[in-house]
Amino acid sequence: MSKKKPATFTPFANEADVAGIGDLMLENRVDRITISGDVDLTADLPGLERARRLHALLGDIVAALEARELPDALPPPDVKTIDNPFA
Repeated sequence: MSKKKPATFTPFANEADVAGIGDLMLENRVDRITISGDVDLTADLPGLERARRLHALLGDIVAALEARELPDALPPPDVKTIDNPFA
C-alpha cells in the first residue's frame, strides 16, 4: 500500500481548505468546520488508513479548539437569499 502525504488542513485557518476521506468532506471555515458525506472504516488495511486519517484530522480540530478562548455559543450564520439569476 502506498503512503501519500495528505494535503495540509489547518483547522479554522481559512475559508478554502477541504480535506476528504472517502466520500467524507471536512470543509474549513474561520469559525467552524463542516463535516458532510460518509466514509466506510472497513476492517482491512485501507480502512485502518482512513480511520487514522480521520482520527488525526479530528485531533487537530480538537487541539485548535482547546487552544482558543471560546464563546459560549456562536451566533447563527447570516444566510442571505438572492433572486434566482436563471428565473
